[in-house]
Amino acid sequence: MKTQIAVRNLRLCTKDCLCLYVCPTGASDTENSIIDTGKCVGCGVCAKACPSGAISMVPVEYPPQQKKVKEVLEVSYALSGNKAKEEKIALQLAQSAETDGLYRLMTAAAKSIRLVNEDLLRESGYMLPQSGNTHKLLREWMENPPTADFPAEAAEKLLELLPDNDQAAPDNDQAREKLAVTYRCTVCGHVFQVPDGEEPVCPVCKASGDKLERIG
Repeated sequence: MKTQIAVRNLRLCTKDCLCLYVCPTGASDTENSIIDTGKCVGCGVCAKACPSGAISMVPVEYPPQQKKVKEVLEVSYALSGNKAKEEKIALQLAQSAETDGLYRLMTAAAKSIRLVNEDLLRESGYMLPQSGNTHKLLREWMENPPTADFPAEAAEKLLELLPDNDQAAPDNDQAREKLAVTYRCTVCGHVFQVPDGEEPVCPVCKASGDKLERIG
């Protein structure tokens, strides 16, 4: 009984086709370049012959996922808490940024931290409560309860209490325009930014009013 089969990474395949000549069953000779796992006997000859390393041997059956011990879960929860704090700080810095560059950097940092935290909590078997996915799932369950005794009132209360960071994050051009406005001074030619709503004054020659041209 075979314990492994060959799989091909089409992105790495250079079409040298050595696998076609060494495969004893013709499993690699297919129209779509995907190895026929039904014909594959798991000998591994094709993987050794492939010059680009596009063929790998994988188990037929993977072992069951091991249950995480208490110590591992505690570390995961601690890391998750720190990541949530980092994301909140990044969002606050993005909202208070005075330049478009800092805004973009902090918004990207918040998204990156969120992805890391989601992977971390997914491994622990949980979903971020403040994510848009959680809010979407709760709304879907409220509209179409998964069970007859689904606590719709509790779900509605959670939606009120849990912030949706995906909506709270300033992530569009309109938000950036509200964040800062760019002007060009027609007197000295200096280009500068001021927070939206503030009276613009050129920091170089102190010109203001109709001497300034809004750009962008």
